Amino acid sequence: MDIEKPNCSQFENSSFCSTNLYPATRLGLYMFFTCSITITIFGNLGIIVTIAHFKQLHSATNLLILSLASTDMCIGIFIMPYSMVRTVENCWYFGNLYCKIHYGFDLTLSVISIFHLCIIAVDRLYAVCKPLHYPVKITLPVIRRLVFFCWSAPMVFSLGVVISNSHVSGIEGYDLLVQCVKVCPITFNKLWSVVIFFTCFFSPAALMVGIYVKIFLISRKHAKFMENSVFDSDTSQKVSKRKEHKAAKKLAILMGIFLGCWVPIFVTLLIDPFVNFSTPKVIFEVFNWFSYINSTCNPILYGFLYPWFRKGLKHIISCRICFSDACTNLFPNE
Repeated sequence: MDIEKPNCSQFENSSFCSTNLYPATRLGLYMFFTCSITITIFGNLGIIVTIAHFKQLHSATNLLILSLASTDMCIGIFIMPYSMVRTVENCWYFGNLYCKIHYGFDLTLSVISIFHLCIIAVDRLYAVCKPLHYPVKITLPVIRRLVFFCWSAPMVFSLGVVISNSHVSGIEGYDLLVQCVKVCPITFNKLWSVVIFFTCFFSPAALMVGIYVKIFLISRKHAKFMENSVFDSDTSQKVSKRKEHKAAKKLAILMGIFLGCWVPIFVTLLIDPFVNFSTPKVIFEVFNWFSYINSTCNPILYGFLYPWFRKGLKHIISCRICFSDACTNLFPNE
């Protein structure tokens, strides 16, 4: 039985697959996106190699960082290059099948990355609030189970939604648009836009904000306690205020970058089906790249800012890892 072909005559003069960008603008965008992709891939690769090579870094917390870096590197390798072409050329050249694959893994890896950031926040809460119980509660087996959940749950959920096409069920003209025009639209119907917003973003984000606020309050309480426990109150007060300001600044940067990268795209995806999908395509592309930039920033926020990573990376670049004891000699006194 022959499958009826769609009538694409109404799209013959369509401008969906055309770009009005000047050549210099296109070149500039390609350079910017290529730079972002390169930093994302090699920044996260540096995290992976450093943690994997040095045995002294094989801790429960660093296993989370390693898994997060693996996720973000996958985004840099498998998602961002194709999105770059789609954004600059205003066209999807890779076929309908790969559109679905790309769409599914884009959502999957993004949610995996968000879940990792949420678990890292929980890990830090335990480290600050219950330091004595932390080594007993947060063990490698516990972290392995959490990492497995961070990968498996989003994979089953996101790929299931995209493969089943339930996310576009009821959207009039979607199939015709995808089959007749070379586009790979970022679209969800009303039901799934709400479900994905609250399940994949709002709930983890609210938990992270609550955790980091609690960490800040506890850190400030500890600082004031230390301030009142020494005789030189004037000096201790200055030190306490300095530590409090540093902690607040670091937590504000973490949450500011996370929310700044993810809020625009998720809010747009939530609102778009309720305004008859009238959001301009360029808005989607810009906000989508904001979310990708989070994978570029993560190795800096969770790796480069820490002395252990900078020292490990220095060992790797200077080829000190070629020595026989290099993997156990990152911190010689330990």
